[in-house]
Amino acid sequence: MKTVPRALLLLALVLAAINLRPGITSLAPLIERIAAELSLSRSFISLTTALPVLCMGLLAPVAPRLAVRWGLERTIVLCLGLITLALLSRVAAHQSPVLIGSAIVMGAGIAVAGPLLSGFIKRYFASQMSRVVGWYSLGMAIGGASGSVLTGPATALFGDAWNLGLAVWALPALAGVLLWLALPSQTGNASEEEAGGLPWGEPRAWLVSAFFALQAGLFYAIATWVVARYHEAGLSMLRSNSLLSIIMLMGLPSSFVVPWLAQRFQARYVLLLACGLITTLGLSMVTFAPRLLPEFWAVLLGFSLGGSFSLSLVLPLYEAGTPLAVSRWTAMMLFTGYGLGCLTPILTGLARDLSGSYRLPFAVLTGMALLMMLMAWLLRRRRCA
Repeated sequence: MKTVPRALLLLALVLAAINLRPGITSLAPLIERIAAELSLSRSFISLTTALPVLCMGLLAPVAPRLAVRWGLERTIVLCLGLITLALLSRVAAHQSPVLIGSAIVMGAGIAVAGPLLSGFIKRYFASQMSRVVGWYSLGMAIGGASGSVLTGPATALFGDAWNLGLAVWALPALAGVLLWLALPSQTGNASEEEAGGLPWGEPRAWLVSAFFALQAGLFYAIATWVVARYHEAGLSMLRSNSLLSIIMLMGLPSSFVVPWLAQRFQARYVLLLACGLITTLGLSMVTFAPRLLPEFWAVLLGFSLGGSFSLSLVLPLYEAGTPLAVSRWTAMMLFTGYGLGCLTPILTGLARDLSGSYRLPFAVLTGMALLMMLMAWLLRRRRCA
């Protein structure tokens, strides 16, 4: 197999990571408008966020077997191709079945790509995993922030056609496909394939998965509904959207800085606890005092969410020894984490419809942040023991 420059491998990783989020976060600035134009309830429109997350959970376990059969790199190419097609189909998103269908197809692509990208890091960057995970999570943060920040201007650029503002995200996905096609592919070997299933019997795998489920549920619920929460509290739509943009943009520095700090000071679990505490405080303010220094709390909330996500990605890399073993740990984490986390935006929207206010569902989200702190404490205690 020909030697590929490390810089090209890192660029491919970051570009793939960027394309794992815009298809989800690009809906947040438009979700109330889309729901009104298509006459959809909030609980139904939240499926556009929940279904990709559900697919990301349910299909994650098939990723290692596909990598054994087709090779890590080629399977990732196929995933990026699915994401491209799903986003391109949003040109016809005025039809609600197309909008929902695109969410399912996109979720399938993200589901398989996620565990394999962790294995890709283990294969090519084993000696510098935390630093490379920082770049990986930074790529996802860039994609998530770009989706929430730039979809509005893109929609305006296309004559206020929100379907085109959503479909424009197919372009970076297509760029990712072209770059990954240039990489050589390696297939798995028989011994790795026989190592087989997910680590269901590992207690730490369950703790990692529980932590990931809580942080994923919080992220997607916030990405879907925080604009509506701020607007309900009396802030203008422009300011509410800017607060979501701050939350997403703060994931950029934290996604890179927090894993670096974790490696530099060997403090992964302490930082997990700190992120959980800050998330709890930030959500408390969004719930009970959304008009009190909202930009300050948005900065802290975005930083803590980005940090907890990037740290959760690091955990399987230190629990498993081979690229496919890492993929299996990650697949279990995503399967259970996203399978449970996808319910959060749906239940948040349903609770808003039933209660008539976003205060109750956001109070529940604050309680979830407290549980996330407990999972971080258990992970640290078990490791120290």
